[in-house]
Amino acid sequence: MKAIAEQTVLITGSTDGLGKNVALKLAEQGSRIILHGRDPKKGEKTLEEIIKLSGNEKIKYYNSDFSSLQSVRDLGAAILKEYQNIDMLINNAGIYLKDDVRRYSQDKFELNFAVNYLAPFLLTHLLIPALQQKEVTKIINISSGAQHELDFDNVMLDINYNSRKAYAQSKLALIMFTFTLAGQLKDTKIRVNALHPENLMNTKMVLEVFGSAETSVEQGTEVVLHVSTSPEIENITGAYFDKKEIAEARAQANDLMARDKLYRLSREWVKI
Repeated sequence: MKAIAEQTVLITGSTDGLGKNVALKLAEQGSRIILHGRDPKKGEKTLEEIIKLSGNEKIKYYNSDFSSLQSVRDLGAAILKEYQNIDMLINNAGIYLKDDVRRYSQDKFELNFAVNYLAPFLLTHLLIPALQQKEVTKIINISSGAQHELDFDNVMLDINYNSRKAYAQSKLALIMFTFTLAGQLKDTKIRVNALHPENLMNTKMVLEVFGSAETSVEQGTEVVLHVSTSPEIENITGAYFDKKEIAEARAQANDLMARDKLYRLSREWVKI
């Protein structure tokens, strides 16, 4: 695998919290960083801040609203036009709606599921051509310890909507996708893993939803950097890490029929 300073890294949801801090740490090591966010003013401010703090000018910002699949497609096209090779994709962008009011994405999917799962599912597929290289490349999906099995008769939670369940099932879906994709790419140099960085980090999202935090963004960043850059786990693929250790996700993640069904449905939903 290339040295960190030679790598091109795309981090979604990198204008705040965990994504921003991971971007800064990798920028300080010399990586070429592709930032992403949904607020252009915040994005440009983050871009300037990371360049100033890291002294690294190999950084670019892209805007995209993950509640819109067309916006995700536009992001993928824009990145592929500029970057022929991507060494690492960190799917970090996510939301957690704190009330129990069901919201829809622009494509009429449940909003947590659309942003936390369908958007990275689509973006990852779009960017695989740039990830297929002679050396090892990585896809890191930021999931959560909060996981809930999917009911395929009620995936969008039209019945008995609950915000915590909506968030938790979107994060388990991301792990299921991780395992499926890793299997599909087992004969390539692309490594695909998911991780739970830390419990209730002091991010804006956590503070808004829960009112307090248990751990820090710096602790979560250490976990992401360990899983994404440590030489000793370079060849591990298809794993779920709870912090720095390989762990078991909820049982449905190991159900091959459920994973296959989710994957087929997801392709239909995002139209690929």
